[in-house]
Amino acid sequence: MTELKLSPTSLNLFQECPRCFWLQLVKGVKRPRGVFPSLPGGMDLAIKVYFDGWRKRGEMPPELVSEGVAGQLFGDQALLDKWRDWRSGLQHRDPRLNASLRGALDDCLIQADGYVPLDYKTRGFPRKEDSETFYQLQLDCYAWLLEANGY
Repeated sequence: MTELKLSPTSLNLFQECPRCFWLQLVKGVKRPRGVFPSLPGGMDLAIKVYFDGWRKRGEMPPELVSEGVAGQLFGDQALLDKWRDWRSGLQHRDPRLNASLRGALDDCLIQADGYVPLDYKTRGFPRKEDSETFYQLQLDCYAWLLEANGY
């Protein structure tokens, strides 16, 4: 039996359309995608480089400090680079279920009570009132993956 490979994106697809999820995972029929704009991808990379510069200095970015965010950036750059790669990512495999969950985490914050996943969001449209609810599952997956990996 083939391992069931899940990601925050595939789980969002399940929430949006269980039939589309089944077609993709069982039959290999993917939902058509629109054109992916290059600006958000470029901004995502620029933000990572910016945060990595602060990480290298052992400091928090001033934008986080000014908003009252406590803690420090995750210090292991090599491990973070692995987690950022969608091919390897932050992952956990459950052999009992023959299933795995993998996600490409942008960054991680260390606070007194644990590890906090960070994900950079860049859009080419105005922020919607419910933007946070759309990304909650993604952050929940990252938090679970961190915990499943001992963080």
